[in-house]
Amino acid sequence: MKKVTAALAGTVLLTSVLSGCGGESTGEGAQGAPQDDGTPYPLTLIVNQVGEIPQKDNDVEKAIKAYTNTDLQIQWIPQSAYDEKINVMIASGELPKLIKLNYNPTIVGALKSDLFWEIGPYLKDYKNLAAQNEQYYNNIAVGGKIYGVPLFRDLGRAAIQYRKDWFDALGLQVPKTLDDWYNVVKALTLNDPDKNGKNDTYGLMLEKKYNQDVNSTLARLAVSQGAPNKWLVENGSFIPDFTTAPYFETMKLFKRFYDEKLINQDFAVYESTEMDKVYESGRAGIRFTGGNTQSWQDKLVKVVPGAVADVAPVEGPGGRRLPGEPGNAGFLAVPKSTVTSEAELKKVLAFVDKLMDPQMATLLVKGIEGRHWEDKGDYTQPLDPTAAAKEVKPYRDTLPHRGEAYNVAKPSKETDLFRKSQTVGKENEKFIVTNPAHTLESATYSERGKELEQMITDAMTKFIMGKIDEAGWKAEIEKWRKAGGDAMAQEYKEAYARAPKK
Repeated sequence: MKKVTAALAGTVLLTSVLSGCGGESTGEGAQGAPQDDGTPYPLTLIVNQVGEIPQKDNDVEKAIKAYTNTDLQIQWIPQSAYDEKINVMIASGELPKLIKLNYNPTIVGALKSDLFWEIGPYLKDYKNLAAQNEQYYNNIAVGGKIYGVPLFRDLGRAAIQYRKDWFDALGLQVPKTLDDWYNVVKALTLNDPDKNGKNDTYGLMLEKKYNQDVNSTLARLAVSQGAPNKWLVENGSFIPDFTTAPYFETMKLFKRFYDEKLINQDFAVYESTEMDKVYESGRAGIRFTGGNTQSWQDKLVKVVPGAVADVAPVEGPGGRRLPGEPGNAGFLAVPKSTVTSEAELKKVLAFVDKLMDPQMATLLVKGIEGRHWEDKGDYTQPLDPTAAAKEVKPYRDTLPHRGEAYNVAKPSKETDLFRKSQTVGKENEKFIVTNPAHTLESATYSERGKELEQMITDAMTKFIMGKIDEAGWKAEIEKWRKAGGDAMAQEYKEAYARAPKK
């Protein structure tokens, strides 16, 4: 009976989306598409593989084809080889009509070489694409031009997860200042918050990538205290974050944690998976995260039945403040070699825009009604998460949508803690600090950026562990400057001066 119901639901969905096909728009997003005879538009798409490759012409794919009136043919490439394969395809000119690209120096070069359509001037003609926060598009711009539609992700994911039961037992508040952080971490480490009579807890733990990229613990805490996100622009000049006072004060706090054994002493080589196990086993009390706190709560109570996890926004002495993230998992671009006319470009953009209509947004986020979810009035109830992970997730992870934040009518049934985490993430967008160099070009960064980053992150670790003092830290900064840091800053300054101002 269940199989019949699911099959009928799939038929109903396919029938309903067919009513939205043909030459006439459903009113949501095909304004830019040229009129034609209603024949499905042949559209080839290349994206990265997510899990197992879905069965060809499965019900999810059929629904997408029917609603968008396309003969959609998807090629899935394994994630591990994706960028390499795409680079070969670009070099050979063997490209589909729509392709997922990742924002990196090689792709930036291809975009500058006029191999892909600039779609920025057309976005205003597509209701769904035009409705999204401009920052999403700015984060994939090249020379101020937009060449693709982002696979949208939150612009600011940082939140503070903490053991509320421990905080309540010790009379603690969520920290804001660096002094607050010191006092909280010290109390959670030394004051036996789990009341087992043993010195076996950590307030905060670090792993070996604690200072790498914008989603690292060091970056998130430093930005909350007033540090820039990667670079500070002053009078057009670019100043690296790690030379600013708020950043160095945060580093000194980490050194104090290390000196007083308030954090794990092997943090420089500690794997994130091992750190997660400590938090999930109920032996650590606070951390920065981009994940949903309900997941931590579910794992905690299996080990500590009375454990209570909670989530709070990242706040510093001046209020909420967190580093902005790229806001995408790549973007969909249109090659000029396979889409040769403006009229055909508009067909491709109409397809992408329709994917964000309510019917398609619901399909990508939840799946097929009756198989993956059911309507419960004010909310929807997941039916088969395992099937959804196999049948829906490959499309959800590689096609544009905004989760339940855009054009999805009803929320899925979730706990209050899950919703609280979602709310923090959604509100974060108003408090992000952007990286002013994110879309600027630097030959030095393209050639030696990773090497320069490694040089300075290694020096941070040496300082925290006491292998160098403040004078030694300043000497490492000078080495970085001479090795290409100053050249990179100058190139960013020049690129910034050339860039069109909003």
